[in-house]
Amino acid sequence: MKRSRTLVLSLVATLVAALGAAWVALPAYAAGASASFVKTADWGSGWEGKYTITNGGSSTINGWSLAFDLPSGTTLGSYWDALLSSAGQRHTFTNRSWNGTIAPGASVSFGFLASGSGSPSGCQLNGASCGGGTPPTTPPPTTPPPTTPPPTDPPTGGLPKHLLTGYWHNFDNPAVELRLRDVPAEYDLVAVAFAEATSTPGALTFGIDPGLAASLGGYTDADFTNDVRTLHSRGKRVILSVGGETGRVTVNNAASATAFADTAAALIARYGFDGIDIDLENGLNPTYMAQALRALRAKVGSGLIIAMAPQTIDMQNPAGGYFKLALDIKDILTVVNTQFYNSGAMLGCDQNAAYGQGTVNFIVALACIQLEAGLRPDQVGLGLPAGAGAAGGGIVAPSVVNAALDCLARGTNCGSFRPPRTYPGIRGAMTWSVNWDVSNGNGFANTVGPHLDTLP
Repeated sequence: MKRSRTLVLSLVATLVAALGAAWVALPAYAAGASASFVKTADWGSGWEGKYTITNGGSSTINGWSLAFDLPSGTTLGSYWDALLSSAGQRHTFTNRSWNGTIAPGASVSFGFLASGSGSPSGCQLNGASCGGGTPPTTPPPTTPPPTTPPPTDPPTGGLPKHLLTGYWHNFDNPAVELRLRDVPAEYDLVAVAFAEATSTPGALTFGIDPGLAASLGGYTDADFTNDVRTLHSRGKRVILSVGGETGRVTVNNAASATAFADTAAALIARYGFDGIDIDLENGLNPTYMAQALRALRAKVGSGLIIAMAPQTIDMQNPAGGYFKLALDIKDILTVVNTQFYNSGAMLGCDQNAAYGQGTVNFIVALACIQLEAGLRPDQVGLGLPAGAGAAGGGIVAPSVVNAALDCLARGTNCGSFRPPRTYPGIRGAMTWSVNWDVSNGNGFANTVGPHLDTLP
């Protein structure tokens, strides 16, 4: 996101990262544990798999390790909710810090992408057959245990199936200044830009910008908090965005992850925010940001909205930091609204052509990368500028955004590029920003908002 009209051109590049995990010793075997596998998606040349580990015994499982073989010619890609070590075609997944404990009767799951047509074989869980071990001598408790697994799908947070997201300026620039309560009614989710860094690594702070307050003739933190309540009364949700073009929030170790979670939770409680948005345009550490977001969710609850707004180049490769973060927290992630602007030309999911920004082809071909490489359609949104002044490049008419949504959801109104399938659950659209949209006559909200209601 940009605080001004400065043109930022990203160089087209391929992001490469080394994936791997250190070998972890097998946890002690727990009788009654079993694991089941299902292909949750299959597109011919590849598939998405999911293992669910269930504790059918009477004792808590503390740590798990699941290993299987893939046939020659079938390779693993991205994975989530587990750590991975591989030796040839034998792959071993072990628990993350947050899902290693499985109470009696409870389950946890992890997933991964694979290329090729094969399926796993030779599955072993904690050194025994995945089909289950020795039956327990006493039945499991009849009452549900207090520890439950993380949800396989993120909470809706009170959001509609297809939603319009807009960023609200907590600063003054050439766009019109607005009180939060004056955000147009078409917006379902409002991202407040931005939380700022403090002298403590990872820690966040937020308060109404003095320049904005002066431009509005007086606007206090208390006024803002009341406006958050007003939007809630209208059925809208408000989240706090972290970063922006000049944002310097850094989460790169356990201490900064804790500081992020603690301060974000405090700001959410103070102002009534419904969630957090990650808009760090200067890089991030996926391991520790995932840790921070999971810790925040544990503090706030399952209704926490987690959004992201990566730049286009950040979502070119699943091995890149931003993309890896999205896949690592797929089970709690709400939506990724990639900024399809200020990008120059870039390759799409067909890897055959560099599509020019500001076109239906560009939007659809680049969104297709995320849709085919691990994110669910309901986790993918299209981020575009709200018209003149909002960006240095990639500005499109709102009708182009609608055409891209139609192409992805229905296979209609496409340009020369057509995705390999349709994605009726595509989540929606985002714009930078509400303020620029109002400055330009609300064309984005009034055109894209109603169109979202027509999608399947």
